[in-house]
Amino acid sequence: MSGAVRTTGVVVSGALAVTGVLHAVWAVTPWPLRTPEEFVDTVVGAGEGPPPAAACLAVAGLLGTAAYLVGAEAGVLPGAGSRRVRRAGVRTVAGVLLARGIGGPALFGSVIERSERFRRLDRRYYSPLCVALGAGAAAVGWRGSSATKC
Repeated sequence: MSGAVRTTGVVVSGALAVTGVLHAVWAVTPWPLRTPEEFVDTVVGAGEGPPPAAACLAVAGLLGTAAYLVGAEAGVLPGAGSRRVRRAGVRTVAGVLLARGIGGPALFGSVIERSERFRRLDRRYYSPLCVALGAGAAAVGWRGSSATKC
């Protein structure tokens, strides 16, 4: 496995883990934003209030799982379970992130109504980050440790 795959795995896994921790924090506070209203406008873009804590924790769990899968496939975390299942998981993570990154700007504001602030942040940060992480996960999923061990 190449050093580039390991490095990509560290970066993508780390970013997914940090994002997961942030979602867990959002289960109890709008930090780093000051108010729930500012949180909704910035992070969610619609609705009367922040998402339920259970939803934030569910997303945090999915992001943590994604972080593990990418890290294990890149060989920077210990692998557990079937290599085939881990590889399929990483490829699913890549597909979901790429779909969110590419589809977000097309959907938000035209098909799915969101606040102007959210749409601006989505175009500048959220969607490009999803595309970058999805591309990194795809690189790991198609060139990760399982490719040399199966």
